[in-house]
Amino acid sequence: MHMNPSQEKNGAVRKIIHVDMDAFYAAVEQRDHPEWRGKPVIVGGRPSGRGVVSTASYEARTFGVHSAMPTSQAYRLCPHGIFVPARFDAYKEASAIIRNVFYEYTDLVEPLSLDEAYLDVTENHTQNPSATLIAREIKQKIYERTKLTASAGVGPNKFVAKVASDMDKPDGLTVIPPETMEHFLEELDIKKFYGVGKATLRKMQGLGIHCGADLKKWDLFDLVQIFGKSGQYYYRMARGLDTRPVQSHRIRKSYGKERTFREDISEREYILRFIEGLSATISEGMRTIPAAGKTITLKLRYDNFETISRSLSLSHHTNDASEISLVTQELLKDTEFGDRPVRLLGISLSNLDINEEDQAQQLQLSLDK
Repeated sequence: MHMNPSQEKNGAVRKIIHVDMDAFYAAVEQRDHPEWRGKPVIVGGRPSGRGVVSTASYEARTFGVHSAMPTSQAYRLCPHGIFVPARFDAYKEASAIIRNVFYEYTDLVEPLSLDEAYLDVTENHTQNPSATLIAREIKQKIYERTKLTASAGVGPNKFVAKVASDMDKPDGLTVIPPETMEHFLEELDIKKFYGVGKATLRKMQGLGIHCGADLKKWDLFDLVQIFGKSGQYYYRMARGLDTRPVQSHRIRKSYGKERTFREDISEREYILRFIEGLSATISEGMRTIPAAGKTITLKLRYDNFETISRSLSLSHHTNDASEISLVTQELLKDTEFGDRPVRLLGISLSNLDINEEDQAQQLQLSLDK
């Protein structure tokens, strides 16, 4: 059977595992508070405050609660939910245990955030030729040592493994061997393609692209004409062409923009409109790379040059303009904007997942001009 280059490593088929913890922050809370198990737990701001949801348990998701939603809205959807503030020390402690499990199998571990990582187990410490068995062992060890469940995807490249890990949540294991990858991608709903956001999804559906097979019919030139640089990414992913290596020493990068206003701004509506525009600009730039981030940070400088920042880590990666804008506006409520003139405003996304290895270099450019 012929393998395309994206599936090969030193002549052998690559074996990539993507591990994604299930509703991580909420799951840690339910583990540490047994009385909350089986109940809707919502990690984030107070329901009476102006914060946003960071992570919602699966029980809460059945009521329509999701990450980046204002907690006030989450309360309206799920008034009997258990609203708790984030405890990052507890999450970091669990994450360290989980990563130690990964390193028992391979040094090629690429963490994307506290609850998510790629592993290359083509060659591994246990000499086990089966990535499926390794993934199953990893899931079991994580549960034994943390009492938390993970979902895993196994595939011949990072893109396929990433998509696979989301197919059977929670506590799932989905394996896409090289011989079935082409069929899997052709049958895959376009909204399941990692890197296709809400705006792109609407655009693709308008063009009659509803699954991988539909996307595969479009040639590279037309996709680039319609989607810009991201068109290259969509063309390659529809064919399973992903040569990105698992990077074990990944440098944390961020993408953002900021502006110093010519005159200090006091009008609330002006700042809110500015955030919407800046979010759209950042979204467009990230889709061009293409990349998405988990942590959104607002930077604000008042007229006396005092500079503050507010951040929120989501349970998923995003490059969606409306979501970036929503989270930033919620973070803004925890500042003195409107009461104090604003001299500078910036938005950045970090904990990035970069979709194209040849675009990673772009992130080293200074974007805060």
